[in-house]
Amino acid sequence: MSYDSHTLPWTLESIDFSRIDKARIRHNEDLFFLLCSSSFVESGSDLYTHNLVNHFAGDEALQTWLSQHWEHEELQHGRALATYVRTVWPEFDWEAGFKAFWDEYGAVCTAEQLEPSRGLELAARCVVETGTASLYRALNDITDEPVLKQLTNHIKSDEVRHYKHFYQHYRLYREREGFGRTKVLRAILRRVNEIKSEDSDIALRHVFNQCYPDGSDTQFRQISNRAQGLLRRNIPAEMTVKMLLKPLDLPMRVQNALEKPLARIAEKLFLH
Repeated sequence: MSYDSHTLPWTLESIDFSRIDKARIRHNEDLFFLLCSSSFVESGSDLYTHNLVNHFAGDEALQTWLSQHWEHEELQHGRALATYVRTVWPEFDWEAGFKAFWDEYGAVCTAEQLEPSRGLELAARCVVETGTASLYRALNDITDEPVLKQLTNHIKSDEVRHYKHFYQHYRLYREREGFGRTKVLRAILRRVNEIKSEDSDIALRHVFNQCYPDGSDTQFRQISNRAQGLLRRNIPAEMTVKMLLKPLDLPMRVQNALEKPLARIAEKLFLH
């Protein structure tokens, strides 16, 4: 199966970056940090796609979707966000920042990070897609800049669709591998903690290093906490909790009891 750009649900060419209302966003350093760090992580999608394709050796349906669809859509997210950042903040050296990020991130984004069980790795992928869908939904709610609204809505819709695809394959592997809810919950919590401590933190730090080459750790923490606080205040809690709980396949009574504690875990997807 060959990759055909017409299979993309939207294209970079469909976004008119010349229409960006810079006056609405250029002053917002918090959004700059969130968008730029997201562009770094999304632009590294080919590495973790490669890891996942290898992890699912023999599962041709999933491997084909990962390499022919998911990777291309994720990389398009990176290109679109990078184009937006370059258009609004042309003085920022995106290439230099991304290279520094990639040198560090490439060393920690390894196959050893994946769950040994394929089914549990798919549960963990649902966590990652929950985090990204919630991130772009929050960014969409935060901004009133029309082009960024259009872009974040496209990306959020992609991430929700990716979640559904991973979830479908997760259900197949759950039947095949027969693991219980306790193992699923542990895999979910492990991936929440990894997201919290690695991907976005590395990306934010390299955006900071590029902007403030002589900046201190204290200054970085202040900027990071401010940006993360903006996200936390806008997190779509109900959507996030439902997506996190779904792989557990809980009875409704239990799910209702867990919603509040899970909402706190959901917040941690955006905290460091």
